[in-house]
Amino acid sequence: MTKPPLDPRLTEQRNPATAEIDRLSALEIARIINREDQRIAPAVATQLDCIARAIEMAEDTFRAGGRMVYVGAGTSGRLGVLDASEMPPTYGTDPAMIQGIIAGGYGALLKAVEGAEDSREDGAAVMDELKVGRDDFIFGIAASGTTPYVHGALTRAKQRGAKAGFLLCTEPEEWMLQVYDVVIAVLAGPEVVTGSTRMKAGTATKLVLNMITTGAMIRLGKVYGNLMVDLRATNQKLVDRSERILMETLDLEREDARDLLARSGGSVKTAMVMHWTGTDREHAAEELARAGGRLGDLVKIDAR
Repeated sequence: MTKPPLDPRLTEQRNPATAEIDRLSALEIARIINREDQRIAPAVATQLDCIARAIEMAEDTFRAGGRMVYVGAGTSGRLGVLDASEMPPTYGTDPAMIQGIIAGGYGALLKAVEGAEDSREDGAAVMDELKVGRDDFIFGIAASGTTPYVHGALTRAKQRGAKAGFLLCTEPEEWMLQVYDVVIAVLAGPEVVTGSTRMKAGTATKLVLNMITTGAMIRLGKVYGNLMVDLRATNQKLVDRSERILMETLDLEREDARDLLARSGGSVKTAMVMHWTGTDREHAAEELARAGGRLGDLVKIDAR
């Protein structure tokens, strides 16, 4: 008779496919890790309805002027901070709009802070410090599903009237489905190295967070076609990308694109509307506001 696992959490179970990985060559190790990684995307695909719900909740939050706040510990916390930090340069968002909180503070990004994840009270205290409210969306990340810091934060967030989402990589308990507004459970199987959730669970987490924030940014009109038209040109690469977007979409030469970008205050979206309507920056901004920031909708309005 097969003994039941000592720990029911999927992330803590042993993977029979890698039970003798310590005897393998470098190439064999790479092959087996790659084979296990191929289980991740299909596992994410089973959660698309829930991910779509999280995208909608994030969009509603931003349109109401609220914040999306990731909360996690260890790898989960680092991935939340990473996703949040990439939004301002990519989509021109205010840094306060999407935030990442990691147990132990930002020092834990570089060096583990032992025991920080074990305090529900500390997680709750951060929600109080942020003055979380009804317009906010707090999204907890815990691969194992049990991190006290994360659940403490989500519980307090709900008490303060915020929406709460939860991402885990094991089967959720029934109470989670009843209490949290959206639960995303990506079941990619036990890790290659037992309990090393920086691997498959970490990859699954990155995929899901990418989908949620990218989806919300698209819905907010920060993408036209598949071009990031709300990027913040903070370095030469992004300046070049901004100019190339204008050259491609408006059929301009480089110098004309550069001049238009300068007159728009560095905003690709505004520059495009200025060109289409023949107006100045202020009038272009009014047109954008009329279309809810979505260039595609502005084109539809003008076509009527």
